[in-house]
Amino acid sequence: MAYTSVIPVRRLDRAVKYVMNKEKTTAVSLQDALDYAANRDKTEQSCFESSYACTLETAFADMRQTKERWHKSGGVQGYHLVQSFAAGEVSPELAHQIAKELAARVLGGRYEYVIGTHLNTGHIHSHIVWNSVSCVDGKKYRSHYKSYVTEIRAVSDKLCRKYRLSVIDTENSNHVAKPYAEWLAEKNGQPTWRTAIRQDVDDAIRQSLTWRQFVAALQDKGYELRFNRKYPVLRPPGKERFVRFKTLGKRYTPEAIQTRILYPQSYHPYVENPPTIQHGRLHSGKKLHRKLTGLRALYYRYLYELGALHRKPSRPSYAVRQDAYKLDQRIRQMEFLSKNSIDTLAQLETHRKALQTEIGQLQTKRKQLPKTDDVQSQRESVNTALKQLRQEERLCRKIAEHSLEVQQHLTEARRDRAEQQQREQEHERDRRPNIDLTL
Repeated sequence: MAYTSVIPVRRLDRAVKYVMNKEKTTAVSLQDALDYAANRDKTEQSCFESSYACTLETAFADMRQTKERWHKSGGVQGYHLVQSFAAGEVSPELAHQIAKELAARVLGGRYEYVIGTHLNTGHIHSHIVWNSVSCVDGKKYRSHYKSYVTEIRAVSDKLCRKYRLSVIDTENSNHVAKPYAEWLAEKNGQPTWRTAIRQDVDDAIRQSLTWRQFVAALQDKGYELRFNRKYPVLRPPGKERFVRFKTLGKRYTPEAIQTRILYPQSYHPYVENPPTIQHGRLHSGKKLHRKLTGLRALYYRYLYELGALHRKPSRPSYAVRQDAYKLDQRIRQMEFLSKNSIDTLAQLETHRKALQTEIGQLQTKRKQLPKTDDVQSQRESVNTALKQLRQEERLCRKIAEHSLEVQQHLTEARRDRAEQQQREQEHERDRRPNIDLTL
């Protein structure tokens, strides 16, 4: 299976430091994208780098020269394509070969490009970065949804079939391309942010005897619905974009929903292979002698809202449920905070800097080791330690970033709960009979 995505690159003035962040998978400038694709720390082997009509070392300068020659230095500067494969499905050599064939077929020898196949994650993936201006005739590459489906996606799928690899099946979604993370989560039976929407739709169907009641029930939950268009859509509370009903599945089209309302069956709430949750305290095996504060308190409350800890049997707010597929990640973050007794962002930053110091010391030690077979075991030991330290350092940065997101979701959850209570009170007042006691 290969999943592809294309990102336009617009800016040239961002520092090359951007690509040193190993959590980044996209770039906002052509220089960034080129450096990222050719990052030796990610490729690990030089044989997994290729270029066309330019050299790896001077790719950006070569592409910029092409733009100046054709007087087309503005607008989109280039394109960054990411081709990801399922874990264990391809070798690095085959992944790189597929990327080269994909670039050759899609670009037709008209655009300069570089290719880097990265091995730094659980799944092998290739980055293809190409100039937006043709080095042959000066014409600019045009990227849109149709070109993606009929060209890039089609060619990628064809190459996967050529090499007997699996292909993402989009038949059930009417050829709507899903983000890779969402596709992978659904494949593994894990909940996604769409799971929360399906659960709310199921609840609204269960409460309704007519279509009008169904719409009102979703609106009471904070949803916005639009039907005066070719494809009816809905927007969950707190989301900026609308979602088509049909992308939720065959049972969630307006026609299917109306049928389910008219012919109700025994109610089974939508669940995607729910994991068995072990309830308990999230700390390092020590009894808590004081009330949690700061980051640990924040994460504890969040996990409580998600249902990972003992809680009342009420349904959590959509603002929290949409992150259900991140539950394992949030638990790891909470365990890390508890293990290291970190309660504030300042403590987190201090711990991160200490990790960076250790990483620097090990990198220096690795450079001093001779490249001989007799010290191979020492090199592997250093690499193993570096990998662990880098994972912890990345985890620190993720916690600093995600803690703001967690706080926002909890705030939204409290707001949604208050609004729901207010709607219920108003509904109850409206149901009370208006009795005139005047004689």
